[in-house]
Amino acid sequence: MSLLAGFTVIGGPSSEQLARRVASRLGSRYVGCDLRVFPDGESKITLKGKPSGRIVVVQSVYPPVDSNLVRALALVSQARKYSSQVYAVVPYMGYARQDREFLPREVVTMSLVAKMFKAAGAARMLVVDIHSMTALKHFQFPSKNVTAVGELVRYFKKMRLMDPLVVSPDMGGAGRARNFAGLLGTGYIALEKHRDRRSGEVTIKSSTNRDVRDRDIIIVDDMISTGGSIVKASEHLRKQRCGKIYATCTHALLIGDAEKRIKKAGVSRIVSTNTIPGRTAMVDVSPAIARAIA
Repeated sequence: MSLLAGFTVIGGPSSEQLARRVASRLGSRYVGCDLRVFPDGESKITLKGKPSGRIVVVQSVYPPVDSNLVRALALVSQARKYSSQVYAVVPYMGYARQDREFLPREVVTMSLVAKMFKAAGAARMLVVDIHSMTALKHFQFPSKNVTAVGELVRYFKKMRLMDPLVVSPDMGGAGRARNFAGLLGTGYIALEKHRDRRSGEVTIKSSTNRDVRDRDIIIVDDMISTGGSIVKASEHLRKQRCGKIYATCTHALLIGDAEKRIKKAGVSRIVSTNTIPGRTAMVDVSPAIARAIA
């Protein structure tokens, strides 16, 4: 990709390896950074080189969310000193679930985050499988959501699955499951989930409208945080004597003992992407990011 040699990719502390992969795919120069965290929690970032041309800053905003958000903004602000064309690539966008006022007097934090990126100097924003497109609408400058579904499907195509069925743990993810199933060449269903807005408790209200007996299941979601939805869906499906259960998502936060609870519920394997590094990050999203930038 010689046309993109004019790019410099800056890898933030939360996304260094992913940023290196993006730079490699773009045929662009990579600049890393040093991070120092002071005893009071403040972050100090120093670039390891001088960027030039159009600059791509890659920094996911996963836990610690506030720290990684400030680091992303700091890198964008520093990049703006060298270029008027700064692409903020935030593979996992924290605060995307706070995109509207669900209960009276709630702060719509996503709106503030969008304003901060613009103020820091971002000319464009790129995210991967953001939790809702409503969140993306808060950005008052060119922004784009790219999906990792194609990359995840390629992973599962290499597996020997028994009459696989794609399952969304809730009705809101039906479109994602339909897309995933279409690319995989199989069917899908969506469970009816209810989450209490105040307590966060999850329950499955619907009975499965298709026989899942002896079929391998792929539960598909955009993100897995505490794992409550995946656990409930797995328990529901196991009662119907399905085959093996796999859970896949773009963003595996896996807070606390989520991974242990999911495995205990009967999930054989959790497959996620490297928007958030970790043991389950088996799928690389740098091809999708590089294509979107190109």
